Amino acid sequence: MTSSERAGRRTAGGPGRPRPEPSDGQPRGTGRTPVDAAVTDAALALVRTPSPSRQEALAACLFVEIAREWGLEAFIDDAGNAQAWTAADPTGSPTVLLLGHIDTVPGGPSASLADGVLHGRGSVDAKGPLVAMLAAAARYAAQCRPDGLRVGVIGAVEEETPCSRGAMWIREHLPPPDAVVIGEPSGWDAITLGYKGKLDLEYAVRTPARHPAHPGPQASEDMLTFCARVLDLYGTAGNSSFKKVSLAVTSLHGDCHAARCSLSFRTPPGLGVADLVSWVEDQSAGGEVSVINAVDAVRVRRNDPVVSALSAAIARADGRSRHQVKTGTSDMNTLAEVWQVPMATYGPGDAALDHSDEEQLQVRELLSSTRVLHDALTILETRLPR
Repeated sequence: MTSSERAGRRTAGGPGRPRPEPSDGQPRGTGRTPVDAAVTDAALALVRTPSPSRQEALAACLFVEIAREWGLEAFIDDAGNAQAWTAADPTGSPTVLLLGHIDTVPGGPSASLADGVLHGRGSVDAKGPLVAMLAAAARYAAQCRPDGLRVGVIGAVEEETPCSRGAMWIREHLPPPDAVVIGEPSGWDAITLGYKGKLDLEYAVRTPARHPAHPGPQASEDMLTFCARVLDLYGTAGNSSFKKVSLAVTSLHGDCHAARCSLSFRTPPGLGVADLVSWVEDQSAGGEVSVINAVDAVRVRRNDPVVSALSAAIARADGRSRHQVKTGTSDMNTLAEVWQVPMATYGPGDAALDHSDEEQLQVRELLSSTRVLHDALTILETRLPR
């Protein structure tokens, strides 16, 4: 029975954080190198397993099972992240962490595989990239390289939420690795060098209870006036530029007596969060501004060792690497705030399909990215200091 067949009847193994055992009786860390068909099957199985943020347990169990089948040591940590590691841990060997996320936004198309295209929520963002990482690590481990790297693959939880709880747990509990690749869709021949920062705020205003016809201020009107002020300066026009602030009003609700809204700013490198919060407070007209979450922008150089290794691996596959920056955020922002190590983002898929009803991934791109990631590991093996 394949992983994709088992996915349809999986249970969580208990409340909280399941710690599954292999269903076929194999000991941890034994298995087979994943061929292309197995990689495709694994991606389909994972996409078929729903995992909206805070409901990732079933998908995490499946990740662990696939990782063990492919010869990696795997477990679920205390935050609910799914982790898989190469068994060997030679003294002095550099550690490379491949970190994706296993949660998705809700909804999306039904999971299916037809005519070389994988459809379904998470196929692009970001289960496809996660499976490519897992397969690349398994293939690398199967080579038993005497001077090899220690490679970890993590499917983090709650990346699609404001606080990125999974990646926060990782950076607090794991020592900094020697290099990091973040798994997000870039296209098989492209590398993402950076992301805007993010500042999530809540604005709340209350006014005395009075009849709606009273001439005094109403909370709902105050909130709308506040939103108009901040939108007038920032709006969403900056979404098309990495160097500009942009703003989205993500929720509005209230009445004459109490109203609140949620704002999400995307910030360029170099902008101080405190300065932006202070400006928002100046527009508040007596309401209260609360910071929900803040993360700085990140951008690495093209000569970063991870970028260079991925570029060389793309060239090995007869590609010409492209470099890009994105106006969203990812777990690269979260880790780069604390870990000052070589880092870049890479993975199969068209990011324009993220969160859409047309989310789909070409299987050939999934497999090409798997090979690129594997070759990048072999290149990093000779370039990282020991």
